[in-house]
Amino acid sequence: MSTEKIKVCLDTTENEMKKSINHLESELIKIRAGKANPAILENIQVEYYGSYVPLNNVGSISTPDARTLVIQPWEKASITPIEKAILAANLGFNPQNDGVLIRIMVPPLTEERRKELVKKAKNEAEQCKVTLRNLRRDANETLKKLNKEGVPEDMIKSTEAKVQTMTDSYVAKVDKHVEQKEKEIMTI
Repeated sequence: MSTEKIKVCLDTTENEMKKSINHLESELIKIRAGKANPAILENIQVEYYGSYVPLNNVGSISTPDARTLVIQPWEKASITPIEKAILAANLGFNPQNDGVLIRIMVPPLTEERRKELVKKAKNEAEQCKVTLRNLRRDANETLKKLNKEGVPEDMIKSTEAKVQTMTDSYVAKVDKHVEQKEKEIMTI
């Protein structure tokens, strides 16, 4: 019975840590590194027949080369609202509308902008680490409650050590992800 509760605590903590890493990965993808990536446009909302919908619901986004994004609207009437939404998102892009497609030339990053993006990536990583530490704290509090319910102290101590090891491994993953993103951003 007590081993089941400990296993549930460990499994829950690990699942939440995995979710944190997945969230970090999705946030890092959105930080542009000078290359065209459809994820850059992921959060743009387009006014479409009176309601706001994600850009990828009104057209397809592709990258024909490393510096160009192409948006192919599914309806010609949605070209202007898409263009307005991109401009309103204030991403520093100047969309070019040829009546059929919208082309976005992704400008090369300046040194100053690269440093800002690295700072943003490190901030995302730090937020992820805080989440991981909070998950560790929650797991340890759960283990203390289990100790009061009669679970042997040695079981609690070994599980706390497992939680710490798990936390350390996920923090190392965060560091690895942010290091890769920093290298990607700073590469000209």
